[in-house]
Amino acid sequence: MGVRVAVAGASGYAGGELLRIIAGHPDLEAGPLAAAASAGVPVTRAHPHLALLDGHAFETLDPARLSTADLVFLALPQEESAAVSAALPAEVPVVDLSASFRLASPRAWSAYYGTPHAGQWCYGLPELPGARERIAAARRVAAPGCYATAAILALAPLVAAGLADPGDIVIVAASGTSGAGRSPSAALLATEVIGSMSAYQAGGTHRHTPEIEQALRLASGCEPVVSFTPMLAPMPRGILATCTARLCDPGTDTGALRAAFAAAYDGEPFVRLLPEGRWPATAATNGSNMAHLQAAADPHAGRAVVVAALDNLGKGAAGQAVQAANLMLGLPETAGLPLQGVAP
Repeated sequence: MGVRVAVAGASGYAGGELLRIIAGHPDLEAGPLAAAASAGVPVTRAHPHLALLDGHAFETLDPARLSTADLVFLALPQEESAAVSAALPAEVPVVDLSASFRLASPRAWSAYYGTPHAGQWCYGLPELPGARERIAAARRVAAPGCYATAAILALAPLVAAGLADPGDIVIVAASGTSGAGRSPSAALLATEVIGSMSAYQAGGTHRHTPEIEQALRLASGCEPVVSFTPMLAPMPRGILATCTARLCDPGTDTGALRAAFAAAYDGEPFVRLLPEGRWPATAATNGSNMAHLQAAADPHAGRAVVVAALDNLGKGAAGQAVQAANLMLGLPETAGLPLQGVAP
């Protein structure tokens, strides 16, 4: 018998990816799989690729039932997640994939979400300094957002090393359509998406902006200013983030930037600095828990350029949540998490 885990919001894309990882995990087994609108529906009707879950059906969203598991994953909208988590016993470990508990500042939360601030949990990005130990000791962990994960991994080592100015950061990042969730939307119809690429929530309004700034503030000790433009790409999954920041010393070269990444991520199982000259691609990380990075100094503009690729449902959501859960449960951090992508 393995460690029994529950998933609330199991019928969504992130929930389905959690189920896929759990089904192949050597130490975890599926407990209650809750999906309020799909209660009683076979899991394989929503996720036909999960043949090992034949015979399982979604349950109603009952906190008492969820709390019978050894650990609970919440893959719910933030409004629901905050309410459900409040009803779970304090001793039950919980990993929340929503934004509910990521931000420390009630002011930032109110500005971007417009609802009461529910508080902050341990931030679940293990690759940040000291985070692994904090996650392992926590009973409540907030998994980072997908865009935020890509941007933070791309920028934190440079601002921490004093190579890049945290007050002058520009991020343009494209995501696959699964990042918008499974709820029907005219903007996500194949007719609208295929053959087109579009920006959305531009002008500093995307909710991952304060999350990115919060992490970079902690990394640099300075007040960051981030201009973030997200884009919708005609692909089901993946994130490609191009992050630039003004160099503190215009003479900084690519070798110095790469050295900072090597120092920050040496030995990290899920972050790979690609060989110089090879740039990240979403296809290389899809289906994995990997983030691929590449950096270059742009002497003409006096800026550092870092490109990050990851699977928004993997390292950007479910994979990262399982990575945190492994740490919380005292399991090998890499257990059950794919290091290789799927191609073509």
